[in-house]
Amino acid sequence: MLNRSIKPEPKNELNFKLPEVIKLNLQNGVELLHIRKNNLPIVHLNLISSAGSKFDPNEKKGLSFLTSSLADEGAGEYDSLKLSEELEFLGSSVSISSDSDSMFYGMLSLSENFDRTLGLYRDIIIRPRFEEKDFLREKKKAELRVLQSKDNPGYLASVIFEKLVFGQIPYSLPDIGTEVTIGRILNRDVKMFHETLITPDNSVLIAIGNIDQNVLLDKLNASFSNWNHYPPPIFEMSVPESAKAGIYLVHKKDAAQTELRIGHLSSGRTSSDYFAKMVLNNVLGGQFSSRINLNLRENKGFTYGAHSAFTYNQNASYFIVSAAVNIQNTAESVSEIFYELDRIRRDITDKELRLAKSSIIRKYPSQFETYGQIARNLMNKIIFSLPDNYFDQFAVNVKNVELNDVVKAAVTNILTDKLITLAVGDRDIIKPQLEKLGMGNITELDSDGNQIQ
Repeated sequence: MLNRSIKPEPKNELNFKLPEVIKLNLQNGVELLHIRKNNLPIVHLNLISSAGSKFDPNEKKGLSFLTSSLADEGAGEYDSLKLSEELEFLGSSVSISSDSDSMFYGMLSLSENFDRTLGLYRDIIIRPRFEEKDFLREKKKAELRVLQSKDNPGYLASVIFEKLVFGQIPYSLPDIGTEVTIGRILNRDVKMFHETLITPDNSVLIAIGNIDQNVLLDKLNASFSNWNHYPPPIFEMSVPESAKAGIYLVHKKDAAQTELRIGHLSSGRTSSDYFAKMVLNNVLGGQFSSRINLNLRENKGFTYGAHSAFTYNQNASYFIVSAAVNIQNTAESVSEIFYELDRIRRDITDKELRLAKSSIIRKYPSQFETYGQIARNLMNKIIFSLPDNYFDQFAVNVKNVELNDVVKAAVTNILTDKLITLAVGDRDIIKPQLEKLGMGNITELDSDGNQIQ
């Protein structure tokens, strides 16, 4: 009988190794990363193109999002309904999405239906119809989604925080765009965006599943032989100029909670202290048992959950603390978050270091359980140009983080004098609280993040 009074001893150290990644090239120049997995009769493809919302013209923000929404609304010989029926008949799926940096074309197919599914997938990538009626419908859906999202304080807080922290660079506006910028987009803009950015020279293909690499290469070469080449556009982004440190307030009448976002710009994904920052954040607010959550949720009862993160894009990144707190405890929550941010710069224990490193390393294999998870990790490798041995060396890199590395990362990357504090909630309740903190003037913003004069 199991004796639950005895704490189980940890097992031996994990020895995780990602299946071999074979690097190939199609005849049209597209780089192909292939992982052979034979345990299931399925094949998973992902095409990643440098075609995220940062490439949108400022006055037409939302163009990448709208292009991804339209890509599978009819392709080749099939209209939207017929294309959906064909995929359903094959038991296959195709999904297209975009974020700030990239556009993603995913495909999942049974091995026996791979050829037919690949033909549909190719047409979605190369021969989307972009019919006017589909464009008008998807554009209207995007506009309605933006309007509905404005009723969500959490959405407002996240979008406006990024506007404050990124200033005037492309990351400062939401990927989906705004009512104004979406309204300016025409169907010909979508067609030109696709023609210019979804090209062999601007894309990488990932294949995972039960298929031989030579067979795969032959099938992909045959399918994508007529894909037009265009040189990828030259992209440059200026250094962000954040809003001034201080408190910013967005009024949300009768809100029961206050959405808090506190943070500032940070070093990027390829910085030399990346692993030290990972361990640091695990201690501070990266998991349920981290300091910020234990303080605000467990000790104070101000929130159901609070967390921190280093958020990475290709060209600019930031550090953030996020929480939805009881509106009556807004100022106290801000005070406690500042306390924890100041304390982490001065006080990290050996025990916290050991627990953080152990948690990160032991959770790591679970991020590669499904084909989709493996693909997402490989996509991050591509986006951030990580070294080929990154996954195999991950655990070693985490183990090598020492206490002084974490302390240095805290001092370097958590700058209490640079913090932007954004509160979204009922002004009449939270403004008097925030004023008592004595942290300077409070800047009021509208729901678009513009200063109210």
